[in-house]
Amino acid sequence: MSELHKFLFDGLPVRGCIVRLTDAWQEILQRRASNSTTGPYPAPVAELLGEMTAAGVLMQSNIKFNGAVVLQIFGDGPVKLAVVEVQPDLSLRTTASVMGEVPAGASLSQMVNVHNEGRCAITLDPKDKFPGQQAYQGVVPLFGDQKEKLEKLSDVLQHYMLQSEQLDTLMVLAADEQVAAGLLIQRLPVKGEKNLAGSLVSQENEDEIGQSEHYNRIAHLASTLKREELLTLDVDTILRRLFWEEQVLMFSPHIGPTAPKFACTCSRDRVGAMIRSLGTEEVEGILAESNQVEVACEFCGKQYRFDAVDAAQLFTTPDATLPGPSAVQ
Repeated sequence: MSELHKFLFDGLPVRGCIVRLTDAWQEILQRRASNSTTGPYPAPVAELLGEMTAAGVLMQSNIKFNGAVVLQIFGDGPVKLAVVEVQPDLSLRTTASVMGEVPAGASLSQMVNVHNEGRCAITLDPKDKFPGQQAYQGVVPLFGDQKEKLEKLSDVLQHYMLQSEQLDTLMVLAADEQVAAGLLIQRLPVKGEKNLAGSLVSQENEDEIGQSEHYNRIAHLASTLKREELLTLDVDTILRRLFWEEQVLMFSPHIGPTAPKFACTCSRDRVGAMIRSLGTEEVEGILAESNQVEVACEFCGKQYRFDAVDAAQLFTTPDATLPGPSAVQ
């Protein structure tokens, strides 16, 4: 079963989190593979999505925020967009738009950053917005300080979190067809709480970047974790092997009902609103060609179908509850 563990190092300004997604990740891949239109993700795309999903869970669990954390990678390669959304209860969903051939063993830059124009965006979307409040979004390129292409998603996210939080952060990410996993190690803020929106950014925290001997030691130990170890070993074994000389204080784990899980927020109402936004002329054109408007959720694969009567009701009673599905798979 999927699991998430948070921990502290006793007496040291360092915290950590480790996630292993098993059933949740396998369901995502199975849903995609069962889509007769798209088929399964190419192996490099699945690996990228798995790493993104593990990273999204780590970031959501590391902040105090009542809303969704959305991680997006987009660019000019065959993978036009990859998206992960993680809710406060650690329910998650993910998808990727692939347009073109992805060769076996393709790197991050080959998939989304061919001409060094790829970007990574992280959005914090509050559940209960105040009037006029907008979601916070930060964007970083998929290259380093010298314009060199970054080939590891963890390097991109570490750069982002250093910019947004002024906190040293290390991530180790890995994924295959069975497991998506990640380890996060972060220096604690000098004072106050921090989050990805950059609240309470202080000069004191910025001045501490790279200066904590305790963080540097623990981050070095964490960086020795191999991909195969992260994918195959249980959490206790990983922490014991890496930090056997440190005093690690564990919080209650997120397992069972509170564990990360796949869940999609699509609904007929939301699809109807999207169809309505196309306008009557566009919808009538679709109906003239195929007698129905069919929309498949990119995240879970569920199909929604609206016939002419359903579509007409969308425009004649826009505030009414949408009718039941004519045929939903």
